[in-house]
Amino acid sequence: MKLILLGAPGAGKGTVAKLLTKIDGSVQISTGDILRAAVAAGTELGKQAQAAMKAGDLVSDDLIMGIMKERLQEDDCKSGYLLDGFPRTIPQAEALKKLLDKMGEKLDAAVEIDVPRDIILDRLTTRRTCAGCGAIYNIKSNPTKVEGICDKCGESVVQRDDETEEAISNRLNVYNDQTASLVGFYKEEGLLLSVDATSSDSVINAIKAKIG
Repeated sequence: MKLILLGAPGAGKGTVAKLLTKIDGSVQISTGDILRAAVAAGTELGKQAQAAMKAGDLVSDDLIMGIMKERLQEDDCKSGYLLDGFPRTIPQAEALKKLLDKMGEKLDAAVEIDVPRDIILDRLTTRRTCAGCGAIYNIKSNPTKVEGICDKCGESVVQRDDETEEAISNRLNVYNDQTASLVGFYKEEGLLLSVDATSSDSVINAIKAKIG
């Protein structure tokens, strides 16, 4: 599978990607992961990305595309890849199309996981994270045995600053402003698969039905 996963923060892209990798050995690739890997590996592009991030600047599209090109040519991508949270803008989508054309590759689909805003807000504002080991809980669907204390390591379980209702509303607005236009781009390309789904299984089934 060669897929792009589109969807707002909290739509469940990461969960769907993990389930898909088990089906055919495709690798999950997120921009954050490849940037961190390039920085850790000390590649030339990694050093440039690190300098930009240290200065508090956004990493340029050219730099991200350079690192993405290197990543997509690694051996583990031969069995397929799932682009999670990339591209984020129309210029990145156009650059990715050119890159894949040069590599002689085609995407199978751009999958939009369309989850209602109120469900995303509820899902993320009820999430809690252990300050010690990073374990994730949900005060409704997966609470700790003792309120506020991690089951695994006994440290405090807290609400992250970026998971308050105000912060999440802001993240969703940014997503709609910057990234939602990609849905139209991939619709015109004939690659869009839009799934109205609140469960990961229904997304997986829709993808299987489309690309076999």
